[in-house]
Amino acid sequence: MPSNDNKKPAAKLTVKQEREARRAEKVEQMRRAQAKATRNRRITIGSVVGAAALIVVLVIVFVVTGSSSAPAPVATQADGVQTFAGLTRNHVTTPVTYPQVPPVGGDHNPVWLNCGIYDQAVPNENAVHSLEHGTVWVTYDATKVTGDALTKLRSELPNTYIILSPYVGLPSPVVASAWGAQIQLTGPDDARLQDFLKTYWQSPNAPEPGAACTGGVTAPGYVSA
Repeated sequence: MPSNDNKKPAAKLTVKQEREARRAEKVEQMRRAQAKATRNRRITIGSVVGAAALIVVLVIVFVVTGSSSAPAPVATQADGVQTFAGLTRNHVTTPVTYPQVPPVGGDHNPVWLNCGIYDQAVPNENAVHSLEHGTVWVTYDATKVTGDALTKLRSELPNTYIILSPYVGLPSPVVASAWGAQIQLTGPDDARLQDFLKTYWQSPNAPEPGAACTGGVTAPGYVSA
């Protein structure tokens, strides 16, 4: 039987080869350490970015959910302003019975009323949605405010985020309403109208100031923007 003892022993490395082998091993160790450090940096950066994104999301959620309760109405220089807190903001498709005339807030139709001048009464539920957007709703008694007086009233109003319409059963010739606030006026010449507008027109106190005043529903009797 042939012998297996004919295998040659492994050649012994020279001093130079051993030195080069040790150097190669050190280089490989350094490469592995650098790769590990790079992975750790990426993990750290990813964690920081993820935490920052989470903070942004939480802030947005807080702002959005916090807007479900309207802030308290602010003060105005106009005497006779009534303010109302704790108004609900649910979207409903049925008629709503409001405690104020005209209403100053509360549950309302999902579609807002397009701002502008109307010569007919407009739906309460759509107009209230517009109030939520920072609109001021000026209503007048059509039996007392006519002709030049009505023209005067129109000239006193901004050309956007305003609804002007007649209203049956008003407690005064003119009533200006914003979300959570209302004032009864003696007529178009009542200087308190301008004070009310300065305070409540597009006020940040509205639940959704700056939200759309167009693109909603246009009620019958629309005259102009």
